[in-house]
Amino acid sequence: MARALFLQPCMSSLVPNAAEAIIASTWRGGSKVLAYRLYYWPGIQGRGEFVRLALEAAGAAWIDVGNDAEAGGVEAVQALLKARDEVHPPFAPPVLVHGRVVVAQVAAILQHLGPRLGLVARDANASLWTHQLQLTIADVVAEAHDTHHPVDMGDWYRNQKPEALRRARVFREARMPKFLGWFESVLARNPKGPAHLVGARLSYADLSLFQLVEGLRYAFPRAMARLEPGIPLVCAQAARVHDLPRIAAYLASPRRLPFNEDGIFRHYPELDG
Repeated sequence: MARALFLQPCMSSLVPNAAEAIIASTWRGGSKVLAYRLYYWPGIQGRGEFVRLALEAAGAAWIDVGNDAEAGGVEAVQALLKARDEVHPPFAPPVLVHGRVVVAQVAAILQHLGPRLGLVARDANASLWTHQLQLTIADVVAEAHDTHHPVDMGDWYRNQKPEALRRARVFREARMPKFLGWFESVLARNPKGPAHLVGARLSYADLSLFQLVEGLRYAFPRAMARLEPGIPLVCAQAARVHDLPRIAAYLASPRRLPFNEDGIFRHYPELDG
């Protein structure tokens, strides 16, 4: 899936052997360009979606390996995780591979992609603030996941339902308002105006906040309906991201996987109060 490109040379630590075997390239305007390869489980948005949105917003050339049989599919994802010759082995997907650079963890991937895709400010303080925002979003995502798997990530939801009901109630009534209210205050305090979380330009944190809002709307529609009147800036920011031409095109395409009950954000009506 080739896109308009904004690629710069990588500067991260080099990872030998295994990464060299999974380099992919694409063509644009008659020139070969190295494509980003995203390794994530097929069929779900999950944490990989935060990376997908950044790549799509920037018009980067990228391959969704887990969902692309020609790129190797789930077998390629598993092979990367099991590679024995990696000096810095990833713990779990998502994993981004670009040439000999291999980086895992959403916040680290986006911190790496930000300057290359034009999705973070050059100012060091603004860049660090963007990373902090992303780490906070990661905290919310983890808590949202734990509403349906509060005891054992490897067990079925149905086997921990009583604990999930209790965890979800706390998340709906205390944690969601606290997190979303904080993002509302961040937008309100931005010296450049409330259109973005950082400065006057789109950042990867804006894209991730949009995905967080979308995920919470899917998983907890009733709770979000109660909360949204109190977070108008967050809702307006999510709407602006939704309407960005490249994001709107992506959301309308089959590349945007639907939310489902196998991902992080799951809609179990009983957990929505």
